[in-house]
Amino acid sequence: MKTEHSESSDILAPVRKMVQACIQCGTCTGSCPNAFAMDYTPRHLWRMVMMGLTDEIFNSLTFYLCSACYSCTLRCPRGLPLTEAMETLKQIAVKENRLVNKPSQLFYRNFMESVRRHGRVRETEFMTLYFMDMKHPFLPFRYMPLGLKLLRKGKLSFQLPSGGNTLDALFRKAVEAEEINP
Repeated sequence: MKTEHSESSDILAPVRKMVQACIQCGTCTGSCPNAFAMDYTPRHLWRMVMMGLTDEIFNSLTFYLCSACYSCTLRCPRGLPLTEAMETLKQIAVKENRLVNKPSQLFYRNFMESVRRHGRVRETEFMTLYFMDMKHPFLPFRYMPLGLKLLRKGKLSFQLPSGGNTLDALFRKAVEAEEINP
């Protein structure tokens, strides 16, 4: 791994500011229910942020696997906003077009797009877009038994949810705030 505190690592500045007081104790990793599946532990990720390892960070799955349970934030002895730092990394990846079409990244992007459009997740549209982005025509067939089970139990609907575009104003305000305070 090489340190690259250059222009490209400036995109990490907001995250670096959030985690600069990290003492590398590992409490975040020990608290994380998804750490077992991450390619870098949260503690390791914060160190990489401080070192400016932009490419390694954005080629990893770590921040996409964060389920925003806030365990790390609640247990951090320094009181750092670690969950927000993970979310900020996701936002930077989208904004800087650092997505490399990994399944978790496609999942996140399509999930947020559905929420933006409908005010909530419209599962059928979300999964359809996700499978289309995966560019694997037979992938949905692997999930057919689960889909049929959910449909039979009434947990999956093909109807449009009410309240479409209810979050448009919120998303617009967030974009405006980012433009004012980059």
